[in-house]
Amino acid sequence: MGIRDRLSHAWNAFANQPEPYWSPGEYVTAGSRQDRPRMFISNEMSIVSSIYTRLGIDCAAVDIRHTRVDDEERYLEEIESGLNNCLKLEANTDQAARAFRQDIYMSMFDKGVVAIVPVDTSISPNLSGGYDIQTMRVGEVLAWHPQHVRVNLYNEKTGKREQITVPKKACAIVENPLYAIMNEPNSTLQRLITKLNMLDAVDSASSSGKLDLIIQLPYTIKSETRRQQAEQRRKDMEFQLKSSTYGIAYADATEKVTQLNRPAENNLMSQIEWLTNLLWSQLGLTAEIMNGTADEKVMLNYMNRTIEPCVTSVVEAMERSFLTKTARTQKQKIKYFTNRLKLIPIGGEGGIADIADKLTRNEVATSNEMRQVIGWKPSKDAKADQLINSNMPVGDTGKPDPEAEEPKDPDEEVKLKGQLAVEKKLRAA
Repeated sequence: MGIRDRLSHAWNAFANQPEPYWSPGEYVTAGSRQDRPRMFISNEMSIVSSIYTRLGIDCAAVDIRHTRVDDEERYLEEIESGLNNCLKLEANTDQAARAFRQDIYMSMFDKGVVAIVPVDTSISPNLSGGYDIQTMRVGEVLAWHPQHVRVNLYNEKTGKREQITVPKKACAIVENPLYAIMNEPNSTLQRLITKLNMLDAVDSASSSGKLDLIIQLPYTIKSETRRQQAEQRRKDMEFQLKSSTYGIAYADATEKVTQLNRPAENNLMSQIEWLTNLLWSQLGLTAEIMNGTADEKVMLNYMNRTIEPCVTSVVEAMERSFLTKTARTQKQKIKYFTNRLKLIPIGGEGGIADIADKLTRNEVATSNEMRQVIGWKPSKDAKADQLINSNMPVGDTGKPDPEAEEPKDPDEEVKLKGQLAVEKKLRAA
């Protein structure tokens, strides 16, 4: 497609809305990034944000690529497309590929459902499904229609978040696979957030500076005059405590002052600890995973039970929306790749050295592929890119090579033929 055709067919999600989205002079200047995902206030002020961040970082560490596969759906090569550029290099003006992936997961955990919207494409998705994606954004789904969704999306042209209507077939709608645990109104995570908010309210009340005093006056307060005198006495004591440098006040000998600000006994902490442990077990998290001391078995269980379902949901939603039937017939596929060797220690039995020896000896991986895992530069030796067992001689198959046999002496062949002829005559006689 030439430059003129590209310009005439280029399409932008914001520019194709019924109402005008931009006019000169409407640029917005902000002190913080407006495109950054914002969590609910109740989530930002609790330990929930740390759980979201941990899950988001681990999910974003899994690479996603636009690839081509064979008939057995085995990976062959990457496809140099705009979609692959968004997943590998940069998704938009503000986000690199990994930041974009982390935005997807953290927004999904916080909101429950997100939409991955192609903002700039080669042609309009309303005209054809064979468009090439140039930039992408993550938006919050605000309203659901039969064939469309209303999305709150950041517009990099104006610097503001705007609400646009997008066809469902033109965006990848991703639902949190852990929705019942994290986003349902009565889920474990929401109950934990409620308890944490209650604990914060109790802490704020206990540390608000109130004295909680009861003054027992030497007379009964039944008439209106006595009540006015008691109110005046209370104000006098408040003024003394407030005006005094050290918070000291005096009382009459017949007055009795009782302080009530004893620590309130409740079972909120025990309930919070129980809900936290329950949430971690349901999410496949442990304290070792959060502080980075988990071994490879714990991390493998965490990757399989928590990270893999989240990544698979995103990959399936993208493949369903961004790859047409024709593209899938051409063996195009969106795949994710995890490096399991990152969880393995360097030395010791079962370490990187032991695994590298087994993989190269059994011709599963080349030497240069294992050097990439360790972080070394590839070797320039041609043998380093070949699937061979370096511990065996080249061409040694365990059987004698007829071409490698030593040549026989011609005289010995003549003698052997003569002996065979004599034996044949003797048998005939």
